[in-house]
Amino acid sequence: MFTIAAVREVVEDLGAAGPSHLRPLIDFRAGLYGLLWRRADALFELTDAMLCAQGPVRSPVELSMEPEFRRGHGSLYAALDQGRIEEAGLRRLLLGVSAAARPGEPLMFALDVTPHARPDAEYADERVMVQIRGKGGGKGGDKFLPGWPYSPLVGVQWGASSWVDPIQARRIRPGEEHTDVTVEQITGLLAALRTGGKLADGDVAPLVMLDAGNYATDLSHALAQQHVQVLVRLRATRVFYADPDPRRPGEMGAGERHGREFSCSDPAKRHRPDIEMAADSPRYGTVTVRAWKGLHQKLTRIGRWAGHPADKRLPIVRGTVLQIVVDRLPDGRKPTKDLWLWHAGPAEVDANLVDLLWKAYLRRFDQEHFHRFAKVYLGMARAHLDSAQATDRWMHLIMAAYAQLRLASPHVDDLRRPWHPRPAPGTPLTPYRVRLGFRRLRAKLGTPAGSPKPTRPGPGRPRGSKNQPKPRRPPHRKTAPANNEHRE
Repeated sequence: MFTIAAVREVVEDLGAAGPSHLRPLIDFRAGLYGLLWRRADALFELTDAMLCAQGPVRSPVELSMEPEFRRGHGSLYAALDQGRIEEAGLRRLLLGVSAAARPGEPLMFALDVTPHARPDAEYADERVMVQIRGKGGGKGGDKFLPGWPYSPLVGVQWGASSWVDPIQARRIRPGEEHTDVTVEQITGLLAALRTGGKLADGDVAPLVMLDAGNYATDLSHALAQQHVQVLVRLRATRVFYADPDPRRPGEMGAGERHGREFSCSDPAKRHRPDIEMAADSPRYGTVTVRAWKGLHQKLTRIGRWAGHPADKRLPIVRGTVLQIVVDRLPDGRKPTKDLWLWHAGPAEVDANLVDLLWKAYLRRFDQEHFHRFAKVYLGMARAHLDSAQATDRWMHLIMAAYAQLRLASPHVDDLRRPWHPRPAPGTPLTPYRVRLGFRRLRAKLGTPAGSPKPTRPGPGRPRGSKNQPKPRRPPHRKTAPANNEHRE
C-alpha cells in the first residue's frame, strides 16, 4: 500500500517547479495516487483523461484516445476490472479538502440516490430495479428498469455557485434497504469527520439534507443517538399527530398515545404553529415559514417495523414539521404547492434555527446540478460495464475528478467559447468552464503515474478454442413488500 508521504516523493520535483498556490491540488493528486492499490498508473491517467477531454465523456474507451492516457485501450478496461481503490481512504481524502462550516453553523451535507439504468445488460451482475423519472411512456411518468442505484454524498455551502464537495458514491447492493444504506453513510460520515478533525465536541451537529424518497421517521429513530441533524423533504400527503392532552387526575387505563391530527394537505387539520416568520428573498419574493414542534407519525408493523417485538409498543419519534410558502419561483412561475420539511436532531428548534433550515435546504438542489454535470460531462452513466465492482471504481474516479475541478477552480484560465457569456466579476467559474482549462493547468501539476512499459502482443486465442457463453443474470427483485411508509 502506498502512502501520501511516499507518493509525494515521486512528485516532489514536479511540485517544487510549480507555483506554491497549486500545492493543495498537487497534494490531493499525490494522495489519490496512493489510494490506488492495483493498476494505479492506468486508473490515475484515466482520471486525468476524464478531466482533460474536450466535450462530454461518451464511453470509457474513448478516453484511451486522449493524450493524458498513455496506454492502450485494453489496459483501461483491465484497470477498471482488476484495479483496487481504498474507499475509506478516498472518503477521508475528499473530506480533507471539503469546505469548513461558518462560525456557529453546522456542516451541511446532501444525500440522494441517482440511478444508472442498464436494461439491456443481460450479463451484468448485481442489478436491481431502479426508478427512472419521466420514462413511463407518452405521459412522461416514472418507470422501473434494471440497473444500479448509487447514493452520492456531497457537502454543500452557502453562495451563488452550484459547486459541491464530493464525499462518497455508495452503490445500493441487492438485498440492502435504502434506509439502512443511508444510516450507514451518515454514521460513517460522522466517524470520518471526527477522525479527520472536522467535528469536535461542542460543535454544532452536522446537518444532512435528503429528498422525499427517504423515510423521515425511520431515519430519525435510527440516528437518534448520533450527533447529527436530518432535514427531509415530505410529501404533501403526510399526516402527523401531536402529543395527547395530559391525563386528568384519577383517569384509568393506558391512555392515548396520539393527540390531534396534523395534515400537510388539509389546512383545516392544522393547529397554530409554534414558530411563524416571514422574510424577503430576491429569488422567491416573500417567504413565509411555519414550524410545528413535537409532531410524530402513527407507525405500523411494516417495513423496518415488521420485526418489532409484538409485546412492545412501537416508538414515538418526534420531530419538527416546517412549511415553506413562497410568492414565486426563480423563473417567475407561481408555485403549485408548498414545500414541507421534517427536522430532527439534538438542537432546540427556535426561530434562528428555522431561518437557517429553510435557507439551507435550498442549497440541497446544488446536488442536482452535480448529478447532471457528472452524468453529462464526466460520464457517470456512460460506463456500460458488465461488472458492478468495475462500475463502482468508475464512480470513485468521477468523485475524485470533480474534487480536482473544485480545487482547480481559482487557478484555471477562463477559456470560454466565443458564444459563452463573460462571468460577472467575483463569480467563480462553473465546473464546465474549469474543465475547459484543466488541460493547460495539468501541465503545471505533473503526474505521479509512471511511464508505460513497452509490451509485445500476446499469443492470442489458442487454436481450436471456442467462446464460452456467459450466464445471463436477471435483475434482483424484492420478494417482500417494500416499505412504502403506509402510515396515517
